[in-house]
Amino acid sequence: MRAAIGIPLGAALAFALIGTGFLNYDTAYSLLWGGDLLHGRTPDFDLPLTPTPHPLATALGMLLTPFGDFGQTLWVVIAFLSLGALAWTTYELGAHWFGAAAGLVASLLILTRVPVLSFGVRAYFDIPYVALVLGAILAEARRKDPRLVLTILGLAGLLRPEAWGFAIVYVAWKRDARLIPYAAAAPVIWMAHDWILAGNPLHSLVDTQGNAKDLQRITGLDDVPLTVPRRLGEILREPGLLGAAAGGLLVLAFMRRKAALPIAAGFVSIGAFCVLAAAGLPILGRYLLLPAALLAVFAGAGVFGWRTLPQDHSWRTRWAIIGAALLGAFAVFTPAQADRISSLRSAMHTQSDILADLNTISDEIPCEPVAVPNHRPVPHIALWTGIAPAAIVSAQLEQPTSGSYIDPASERVERNFTLDPRDPKRLTATTPPGFEETARNESWVLSSRC
Repeated sequence: MRAAIGIPLGAALAFALIGTGFLNYDTAYSLLWGGDLLHGRTPDFDLPLTPTPHPLATALGMLLTPFGDFGQTLWVVIAFLSLGALAWTTYELGAHWFGAAAGLVASLLILTRVPVLSFGVRAYFDIPYVALVLGAILAEARRKDPRLVLTILGLAGLLRPEAWGFAIVYVAWKRDARLIPYAAAAPVIWMAHDWILAGNPLHSLVDTQGNAKDLQRITGLDDVPLTVPRRLGEILREPGLLGAAAGGLLVLAFMRRKAALPIAAGFVSIGAFCVLAAAGLPILGRYLLLPAALLAVFAGAGVFGWRTLPQDHSWRTRWAIIGAALLGAFAVFTPAQADRISSLRSAMHTQSDILADLNTISDEIPCEPVAVPNHRPVPHIALWTGIAPAAIVSAQLEQPTSGSYIDPASERVERNFTLDPRDPKRLTATTPPGFEETARNESWVLSSRC
């Protein structure tokens, strides 16, 4: 099976490019919540700036909790395998429609994009979500059982609600009422998850709206027309966009039947993005990774789609010339892209080192409660120490008078360890009155007043 080779190969390439990985804020909370459920505790979703709970991620947290600290490593491995799955599904779609060479270009294009690598090595849920949706599209392209397509979309729908839209459109297209339960499974499970654990079936929606407001994120349909092209450009960069435009036009002109499914999937993904924006959810670049992956498939077609035309086709040679020009454009922009990846590699290693130092100094905490300079360290310290997240407070909200306080040791940490670029307050590096330093490393200072 090609997936058994392609997925690990893609994961290995991603690791070779970045060389490190770690859990982001959202994923760390999912592991905490999974541990709570495994031990019979109700997760606390009401702490300040807790992320949106994702049922499939919470379930994975339950599965990995018995492995202790190694469970975090396993989640990072899964994150890299998700990048590999994204590369593999992109390749298979490109190869299915436009030939193996086009699939290879599409796969390499999406896997070497800085936002894809950035979100992937930090174990964001968006990467496995995109891989699953692409897998569902691939299953449909290969005319697999619609129930399999909807099962894959159902798994994706337990990571991101946009997959619900795909499932609804797919059932409407198939015109088979027997498929409705498969399409309804993911939203029903998600709302049941929120109802049982948070007491409100719409908790995820309401909580995400609240966090978007607190973090001053952009929301609403008004910003979609400007945001979507800009964010897609940030993902694919100039040669990717040029290749996708050329490939799209050429495929529409000469392979219109092959273009139907990827174009439909692209419209559904943008439509789902607009629905979320209209519902007051944040407009984030990572929500556009799916249409970016589909555009990468068209970019692959722009370079090598001519190979699937008949030998005597009047446009075969012209398309090949266009493809060669696109390859030249990719070559011209490769040094700049390599520099971006190098910068990302450095930034990810910096954040990984800061997290490692935080782990080390957390072992020295003498007493509770624990105060931290903003919300980002909370789930990580809770994972490493077993201290309840509710006992780890942000000094942005409450100035500690006793307990322990973990503070940045340098401007480097202040600059690289915020929860969000729009975080209401920066890390302050101010030790509360009466606290005395008890430990220090390159990134953090621990003070206490027990």
